[in-house]
Amino acid sequence: MLNVRYSAVIPAAGVGRRMGSAIPKQYLPLAGKSVLEWALDPFLADDRCQTVTVVIAEDDAHWSGLSLNHPKLSVTIGGHERVHSVLAGLQSLQQDRNDEWVMVHDAARPCLHREDMDKLLFETQHDPVGGILGSPISDTLKFTDDDKRIIKTIPRANMWRALTPQLFRVGVLHSALQAALISQSLVTDESAALEAQGFQPKLIEGRSDNLKITTPADLALAACVLAAHRQ
Repeated sequence: MLNVRYSAVIPAAGVGRRMGSAIPKQYLPLAGKSVLEWALDPFLADDRCQTVTVVIAEDDAHWSGLSLNHPKLSVTIGGHERVHSVLAGLQSLQQDRNDEWVMVHDAARPCLHREDMDKLLFETQHDPVGGILGSPISDTLKFTDDDKRIIKTIPRANMWRALTPQLFRVGVLHSALQAALISQSLVTDESAALEAQGFQPKLIEGRSDNLKITTPADLALAACVLAAHRQ
């Protein structure tokens, strides 16, 4: 087994407005557990992962109901946007760990497979920047105006869906996210923050069933994926 040690940060402070649920999507039930518990499982089970920091909202009323108890699991308070929450997670790590790896994974991605974690670690272990999991886009892409009128078709060659985990050095990622805040650029993933600083993260092809729960239909699909994983 590849012996690359890392920490994990799981931003879980979002409310998931598109889900239309009374509770945040990361706490929705899925195949006997919450979505968030499924997202945490691969990291808690991985001996290479030293710490797992879950970043929740200040008014979170659901975390305590999970009754999770694991020696490498901790929780801290995040902010209004993803960038604030990931920064809070990084700041909770020890100050002398700037050169260590950290994986950032979406709390709403319950279908992460171990082979993708292994692949990400193997492909980036000697990379000076780090990298992310991605999935090539197979659909035809359309660009529209605000009225949803199609303006043009975008070639899909070299186009990828950005997935998580995303793996970077603690110090470099922390600096990039701080710079994004100063420039008032609310980046939607960690790679974008590094790209804005001139870095070119490596993209590693991952499984397309590494789903992000966004709509109710995604829950049913995720249940099928998890059932297939267990076979």
